[in-house]
Amino acid sequence: MLQFAFFGSEGKSGPPDLSGAYAVGVDGVPQRADIRLEKNQIVCETRSPAPAGISLRWMVPGVGPVQLETTRLVPRAEPYHLHVELARHRLMRISFKREEWGLFDYPGMDDLAAQVEEAREEFVRALEHTDHPRQAAQHADRSLASAVDVSEKIARFHAGVFLNRRVAAGGFTRQFLGTAIQPAQARPPLLRRAAEALDYVRIPFSWREVQPKESVADFAAVDEAVKAAGAARLSVRGGPLLSFGMRWVPDWMYIWENDYESILEYAREHVRRCVSRHATAVSSWVVASGLHAEGVFSFSFEQVIDLTRAAVAAVRAAAPKAGVTIELAQPFGEYYARNQRTLPPLLYAEMLVQSGVPFDAFGLQFICGIDADGFHVRDLMQISSLIDRLANLGKPIHVSAVAAPSAATDTPTGWRGPWSEETQAEFLVALTEIALSKPYVESVCAESLMDGPACAVPHGGVLREDGHPKPAFTQLAALHRRLASEPAR
Repeated sequence: MLQFAFFGSEGKSGPPDLSGAYAVGVDGVPQRADIRLEKNQIVCETRSPAPAGISLRWMVPGVGPVQLETTRLVPRAEPYHLHVELARHRLMRISFKREEWGLFDYPGMDDLAAQVEEAREEFVRALEHTDHPRQAAQHADRSLASAVDVSEKIARFHAGVFLNRRVAAGGFTRQFLGTAIQPAQARPPLLRRAAEALDYVRIPFSWREVQPKESVADFAAVDEAVKAAGAARLSVRGGPLLSFGMRWVPDWMYIWENDYESILEYAREHVRRCVSRHATAVSSWVVASGLHAEGVFSFSFEQVIDLTRAAVAAVRAAAPKAGVTIELAQPFGEYYARNQRTLPPLLYAEMLVQSGVPFDAFGLQFICGIDADGFHVRDLMQISSLIDRLANLGKPIHVSAVAAPSAATDTPTGWRGPWSEETQAEFLVALTEIALSKPYVESVCAESLMDGPACAVPHGGVLREDGHPKPAFTQLAALHRRLASEPAR
């Protein structure tokens, strides 16, 4: 059993928010655990005696509520100091990434190195005051605030260096910036506006919308959307074709929830039908999205891999030259701590590669700003680090959905202040620059072109509901102009 003592300190009142807390084991894999508050302690009972930590949403002054982790710790009777362990983990991550990225003694890093040293000195003061836990908490909180701030700055500094190198090498001659758009929104004026700033649109082929009844396939909306995008001289990517979230699965499929073979055949036929119909107009497909995560059906590990393989094979047969992407939803894997019938995202990715499934690239979703498990804000260094980890599997990466809200809500979420149009723009541009600075990332796609009920995040579009551009759209357009070595179309 792990116990973490917490204390009132600067900017904090009341106990920590445990609504999205979970245990973390080796390699950052979430674990099942019973996590609860007992007076001024967090008690974490895991199912294993191995070292573990906890991940929880923590208010960081100057940054906001961010999902952070402690170090991995062995169970003991005496409680650990939560503030100290959060700061310790972040300082360890900074040291590791500075070494991995080759940023020790790098020209231009002097100010950032000095801030890292300040954070480290505050951490040492926290350790010196372990006999006075409240004072230790104050020093640890100051260390953590400085460390999270500088870690984001380091991630952006690293991105700036390598983004410039990629531009100089002509690394942006292909289509690298796009947006998803719902078929109902694919009107010529909106698509022409998108074409001013972006290279492509991704059109979802929702099984629920395409086949609302078992015997009826309705392609009218997606047909018009694909045609309109082509007329606007935008490249078209399709998908996801297969997802088992509630808003993707047709109601009539529920009668087959205990019949895997029937689900497999219906899914295969849906994929084949969509790809065959648009094989000449759609250049690449997000074939499967989030099959590793929670869905309306419970699949075994073998069935998830089998479904993925069958969907990829159906696309290959119908459109041999099309790109094939497998998308990882909720890539930090919080859901796995709640539901062990799911798969950790990186394990799923690794097994696809090892199993020889013939796909081309991974997709990564970074959707945040919702007060819900799996959608809490992660800082930029965590995002950059996760992309690096996935790249170790040797496949190209598309950041296939990025989203953050452009308006504050009543829920405790934000990034360097309450969400606003300006905050959304800064976050999305920073994330896009970080992703595109990595040579193995081929494109970045906004989750939604325009605000509306179909947005995964309320106010998450880069255009307002009336079609007028937000700062995010304007700044992404400027970034596209800056990066494009030659016209990407």
